[in-house]
Amino acid sequence: MHAFRARSAFDGASFLTAGATVFVQDGSIAGVEPYGYPLPADCPVTEFGGTLLPGLIDVHTHLVGDSGPGALDRVAGYSDAEIDDVITRALRDQLRAGVTTVRDLGDRRFCVVDRRDRQPAAGPEPAIVASGPPVTSPAGHCHYMGGEVTGTDEIIAAVAERAERGVDVIKVMASGGVTTPGTDVMLTQFSTADLRFLVDRAHAAGLGVTAHAHGTPAVEQAVAAGVDGIEHCSCMDETGFGRVSDETVAALAASGAAVCPTLGLDTELLKKPPLYLQKMLDMLGLTAEEMLQQRCEFAGRLHQAGVRLVSGLDSGIAPTKRHGALAYSVAELVAGGLTIAEALATATSGAAAACGVGGRKGRLAAGHDADLLAVDGDLEAGISALHRPESVVLGGVPVSR
Repeated sequence: MHAFRARSAFDGASFLTAGATVFVQDGSIAGVEPYGYPLPADCPVTEFGGTLLPGLIDVHTHLVGDSGPGALDRVAGYSDAEIDDVITRALRDQLRAGVTTVRDLGDRRFCVVDRRDRQPAAGPEPAIVASGPPVTSPAGHCHYMGGEVTGTDEIIAAVAERAERGVDVIKVMASGGVTTPGTDVMLTQFSTADLRFLVDRAHAAGLGVTAHAHGTPAVEQAVAAGVDGIEHCSCMDETGFGRVSDETVAALAASGAAVCPTLGLDTELLKKPPLYLQKMLDMLGLTAEEMLQQRCEFAGRLHQAGVRLVSGLDSGIAPTKRHGALAYSVAELVAGGLTIAEALATATSGAAAACGVGGRKGRLAAGHDADLLAVDGDLEAGISALHRPESVVLGGVPVSR
């Protein structure tokens, strides 16, 4: 038994007014008591001066992306050894920032799924929830990852292959993407019938589906098809973001789909946006600051309407979306109007539920994995403390300080 304690604590849903003493045994949380709870005589304790909370969960990452300019452009050309090294560095950077679980939503030919399956031998690194290659249309967004399909027979084969390989979720590209030349973020990539067919096949195989969707038509189509999650959910048109009716927002809320707005940009790096982002800004006639404001405001509107929001960065695709920068995503939700506790829940308990691991991750609660993060400062007083990780505990074992 070991105890970790702090006068300030967040349990995955709310701040604990009496702080917390978290008892850990055999990699799991054995109990959670107030800060001043008397310790057994033989129980060592680690005390933190800032805030203690569950390890963070990034629900939208690309571990095959090296966080450099044009990161996804290099994915197809990596050797197996090179891509494994990129994955290793990505997991290291995530863990240093206090991210103890990642959901990978697009690898190359199941390489991240393979890495997940050999994690116990790989050393301390965040737990992986993995989709394998995203299902996309011929020459569609991220086609170079190996998930192109057309027609129902190929959809059947794609779902069957993912089920056989044991993926945790299926990712589908419902719209084009800004990082894939020749695709259009404003257009859908599948018919509604084909998208609904894919969702039904996945559900029959016991798998959820999350859909990449930027333009409003793709978002509305994804809701109609019954997906379990929507990534980006930008609701773009030619003038900006969040251009969608109250009826569509209400439908999003009623669907119960987990919406990951993939907010989070290092504002210092936005002084010179990456090429893919600058092209989009030019197309929309927006500055980076205007884009951020629109996206934050739209996330706040979704939250107020009861849409289930979760936090993920789309990490690894560019310097502005580097691995280990999830704190920016949470901070932008606060800027959009969520309370600090509500925003933190999108990266802890809410994220865990969306990833299918809510029974063991994302909370300071007995029976959950002892994945903990201590930050330097009082998080309840200001979200900026999330940018200052002090210590990370993985499975009850401190891995950085």
